[in-house]
Amino acid sequence: MAIYALQSLAGGFLDEDLKHFNKEFDEWCVQFGTFEEAKKILESLKIKDQLKIVEITPLSYPKYFFPALKGTTTYVTREYNGKIVCVFEPYMGSSFRIAICDPKTKEVKILSTKYKSSYSAESAFKNLSFDLK
Repeated sequence: MAIYALQSLAGGFLDEDLKHFNKEFDEWCVQFGTFEEAKKILESLKIKDQLKIVEITPLSYPKYFFPALKGTTTYVTREYNGKIVCVFEPYMGSSFRIAICDPKTKEVKILSTKYKSSYSAESAFKNLSFDLK
């Protein structure tokens, strides 16, 4: 599962008006189902030398694919037993949490343990040994 977007070489994703850039990838950014579709539009733009095609996946941008993670900052993401597992901060200044996201159902399970720092959450994340059914 992937979508493609046009990103400025300086950062930011091309907005649907094909003139402005959004810092975050969101529903207003132009997106494509295939690399070929993105390339066709890229070639038609005057600013094509300032853009690149990027692939957006649940691993690279989980909050776009899982609405329950919207508004959060994601620090580490990996695939584990067919699930997307990530360390995130629900809102600035809050405790860090681990979320288990199911790409098939779009369900998100947030583990109950809270971590005071991203380092301690990432340590727990590295040592996942529980069953993610």
